[in-house]
Amino acid sequence: MGDYNVKRDSENRDVISLFSGAMGLDIGLMQAGLNIKIGQDNNADCVATMKANGYKVLCGDIRKIQPEELLQLSGLTRGEPFLICGGPPCQPFSTAGKRLGINDPRGSLFMDFIRMINYIRPRFFIMENVKGLMSARLKNSADVDTNGIDETAEGHIGSVLEVILAEFKKLGYKTVYGLLDAVNYGVPQFRERFVLIGSRDNEDIFLPVPTHFQLHQNSKYKWVTLWNAISDLENNPGECGYFSEDRLRFLKLVPQGGNWRNLPPDLIEKAMGGAFHSGGGKVGFYRRLSYDQPSPTLVTSPVQKATMLCHPTQNRPLSVMEYARIQQFPPNWIFTGTTTAKYRQIGNAVPVGLAKALGEAIISVADNNFIIKTKRTRGTDVHNRIKCAIEMGYGHANK
Repeated sequence: MGDYNVKRDSENRDVISLFSGAMGLDIGLMQAGLNIKIGQDNNADCVATMKANGYKVLCGDIRKIQPEELLQLSGLTRGEPFLICGGPPCQPFSTAGKRLGINDPRGSLFMDFIRMINYIRPRFFIMENVKGLMSARLKNSADVDTNGIDETAEGHIGSVLEVILAEFKKLGYKTVYGLLDAVNYGVPQFRERFVLIGSRDNEDIFLPVPTHFQLHQNSKYKWVTLWNAISDLENNPGECGYFSEDRLRFLKLVPQGGNWRNLPPDLIEKAMGGAFHSGGGKVGFYRRLSYDQPSPTLVTSPVQKATMLCHPTQNRPLSVMEYARIQQFPPNWIFTGTTTAKYRQIGNAVPVGLAKALGEAIISVADNNFIIKTKRTRGTDVHNRIKCAIEMGYGHANK
């Protein structure tokens, strides 16, 4: 087992959080019953937010942080932490960007996350990221160390995900991964995230099963709409950004749930400018949200031309408080920095409801109470089809 002591105390729920940001992931894990011992981030605004809410945080570039330092500050020893969680910065893989990716994740912050897992040896880990990670490819070049990675006929050396999974396999961690949409876990927002869960002790980990659905006979289990989340803030939004007068002139003509395509035909080209002749769906241009639906994915700024998030009935962007509601932060949570910095912190966060579901799934594995075992074999076809659909659509296991 190495020069550390594995601790499986049933009362141990201690977590080390990396790349903590505004603590959306951490809050959800705490709501599930876990205990955040220490957070870490390199962004001054995020660090200030964590401290303002009373949490211990190590500020600094993770590439310069030694795992011993995290253990010392958390009061834990090797093999003791229940969980390490975090989302290494994901901009290179974002589908909203240029998808340049990285030449080699072994030279990226992903490897620093893996380095921490390797030394600290938590019982479980959670790594989350944007969905673009699943399709990001590695290009072979003279600058890339391809040792140990099989090249493909197309001159690629596999994918970023393949390399990450291979690294965790080397460490002896069983993994399961997939795309989860936050709307299926009671979050009033469509937000797909890549999630990778690992188990040091080969336990039967799984991705959390959805709890909310577009169609359901019980309103408690239907998707949560924007009306449910923010309607009471309509005339009292608090701190808020603003649209320029030029953009407001066109936004005022867009109905709920509409965008640039709903503008009068003779105004569309003028409103869109150079983007009018560009490709793509351009759904974020002059986008006004609908109270009757969950929110689209929150971006780091609701006022940019290509990613507007205009309030359903008011001629303004979503406010900071509305952003926080949609991401399910507690009502008393303090965000520090400028208005722009607050939008960025909240927009980059993991929705609390999704994080809570992740925590509950891992705790159920640790407590070995996640399944009802039965000998029944007759009349279970429908149950088997549901189970198969869940396994195929929500996760991939690697031993």
